[in-house]
Amino acid sequence: MNALGQDEELVVLGIETSCDDTAAAVVRSNGEILSQVVSSQADLLVRYGGVAPKMAEEAHSLVIDQVVQEALDKLKVFCSACYFIGSCSALCRILSIILVHGSKIGVRKARKVAGTYALPIVGVHHMEAHALVARLVERELQFPFIALLISGGHNLLILARDLGHYIQLGTTIDDAIGEAYDKAAKWLGLDMRKSGGPAVEELAREGDENFVKFKVPMKQHKDCNFSYAGLKTQVRLAIESKNIDASIPIASASSEDRRARADIAASFQRVAVLHLEEKCERAIEWAMKMEPSIKHLVVSGGVASNQYVRSQLNKIVEKHALQLVCPPPSLCTDNGVMIAWTGIEHFQMGRYDPPHLHVNLRMPCLIFDQDGHWAKSMLKEEVKLDHLKR
Repeated sequence: MNALGQDEELVVLGIETSCDDTAAAVVRSNGEILSQVVSSQADLLVRYGGVAPKMAEEAHSLVIDQVVQEALDKLKVFCSACYFIGSCSALCRILSIILVHGSKIGVRKARKVAGTYALPIVGVHHMEAHALVARLVERELQFPFIALLISGGHNLLILARDLGHYIQLGTTIDDAIGEAYDKAAKWLGLDMRKSGGPAVEELAREGDENFVKFKVPMKQHKDCNFSYAGLKTQVRLAIESKNIDASIPIASASSEDRRARADIAASFQRVAVLHLEEKCERAIEWAMKMEPSIKHLVVSGGVASNQYVRSQLNKIVEKHALQLVCPPPSLCTDNGVMIAWTGIEHFQMGRYDPPHLHVNLRMPCLIFDQDGHWAKSMLKEEVKLDHLKR
């Protein structure tokens, strides 16, 4: 099968099973979302205080068939599996760099459907999908652009030069911001059913963000990398110093206890996001030296749903005369739409695999310096690309 031209319509099924939700969506190449289904694992988040990879994999296996079928049923197609998938032009699947075991369920499902109906299958990288879904939301978003991808497992700053061609400007050296939010929520005794981020954000609105003087991570490092392990420790110690008992839910806490928790939540959030601001500002400066035509900063991933994060980063963007692009919350958290859309972009460029062959584990092209450290060359204000290697 040949890739279709830009003016020909694709209908794509995207399957997402990388982390703690099982999702599927059907999207047209014009950006129309025909259906979207997400099966949450909120109960597992509450039980384990975060993502439990083995449990997540088992949960995916129990619901993957139902989720895909429901995505097709929502199109009101009779004999949907046979008729609709038989008319699909491409099928996307996810290869996760977060939870490899969790992604196997979706990969097997995609291979089975693609093989049954002789459809091509497109390998989509999880973090690339988070970045590119912004191009579905903001159709004027063109390469090059900068992207900050923030989630429970990743902090990643990239310069997106073209489809499949990304320069890594910075990443986390230990924990990601989403992990820090989850742990803070757990230690504060918050409701984890919607994950830790929204719970901390909500409580932080009641608190004094200057109450606890947490240290901003990596102030002495003049690069674009992130670290949240130390901040997590600071939060844990602050909670212990206030004798906060996480076994007592926030809803049952006394007014004084609730106030203490809110102050810690607000103080944590201020410093966690300030860390993002500082690294983003440096990344913008670096990227603009390489690509002066940049007009947008994309912020995506689950933590990008946080309104405080968006408002603070928007100040940085405006300072540099750029535009902030954030997908709606439903497209920031893991979803099938981002997989389908990224598959469409690659398929239209002729990048896909035959259904019966081993799926090519396609990764975005990241460029580093010869030592494997992009930040090292940038510290020397070197923006030449001829000495870099893929």
